[in-house]
Amino acid sequence: MGVQVAAADARWCGVLGHVAGKPHAGRWIGRSGMKQMTDDGGATSFGFLTAIDSPMHGLFGGYLVVDALGRPLEFHCTAPVKVTRAQQILYGPTLHGHLHGQQIGGALLAESEAKPAVVLIDSDAMLHVRPHTKLPVAIVRPVDAEPVAAGFTVGAAHVSPHPTDAAHGESLRERLAELAAAVDLREPFERIRAAIEEAQRH
Repeated sequence: MGVQVAAADARWCGVLGHVAGKPHAGRWIGRSGMKQMTDDGGATSFGFLTAIDSPMHGLFGGYLVVDALGRPLEFHCTAPVKVTRAQQILYGPTLHGHLHGQQIGGALLAESEAKPAVVLIDSDAMLHVRPHTKLPVAIVRPVDAEPVAAGFTVGAAHVSPHPTDAAHGESLRERLAELAAAVDLREPFERIRAAIEEAQRH
């Protein structure tokens, strides 16, 4: 079965407003007829989390959960977050981490029903999400990126677990190798960006 729309007004995530100071996430929840099982009996899934800065609209967050074949299971995105001058002054150097880690990343992960094997990110800023989730987090970079942090190579991507999750590196490598056989680990981030760009047109 294909990806289903969770709500009629959330076909594209769009601008859905804010609830209790957090971005309200529009979402799709898909159901797959075939599920691969993990050791604990759950379906193997992988999360992809990123933020897109739009000069016109503000900072969007997007979170895509895929199965072991790279097919979408869930998609969530935030309303745009616009930073005021007062926030810049009051948060100071902590603003960057607050926006990516708590207000965007933490809110999106809290909305999700999935418990993926790992949450993959594509920017250092999103590393700030780790204190706001129990899930392991790892950053994905091109193999030829400089400098390359400690980690491992899977397909065309270099994966660096968050320092908190470094001890789980070998387990993560094994699980990601299966996904990398189906899709480039960098490609789902492009899907998120394309979906958010499409949302801005509606």
